[in-house]
Amino acid sequence: MNDTALFALRPRTVDRAFVMIGIALLAGVAEALLHAAAELEHGNPEIGSLATGLGIRAMIYLLVGVVALRMRAGDRLARTTLAVGLGTVGLASLVIEPLAATLSANGFGELIDGATVGSAAIALLRVVHVVAVVIALVSMYRYDARLYFRPARRRA
Repeated sequence: MNDTALFALRPRTVDRAFVMIGIALLAGVAEALLHAAAELEHGNPEIGSLATGLGIRAMIYLLVGVVALRMRAGDRLARTTLAVGLGTVGLASLVIEPLAATLSANGFGELIDGATVGSAAIALLRVVHVVAVVIALVSMYRYDARLYFRPARRRA
């Protein structure tokens, strides 16, 4: 298949990146809802702060979804925005909290003491979220994806 034929169709790697971003967003929404449910269940939550946090997450996830749609349509700036945003701030925000907890724990037993079904579900969703983001980032920069995102003047 020559380069010209590659541009007639969107590469599978771009579609894969889009699907993985969708999976990451769904995992993030589910995790946020589980955190909110845990807050509501355990005592006297600050409803305003909880609603504000959920609102901010909803806006971020909506923005990422819109940018992912632009990326899927071939927008290079959208791909770069996703790569920078998800690859730096996004991944860091997902990894810092568990990494800090792991480093401050005195052994594996301390990490799992008091674990609940809810906390295990949150951890699983976090892993799914991170893996989906990494797969999306790699997929967006595979060879056929790079050809798809080339400017039109350089494609021929």
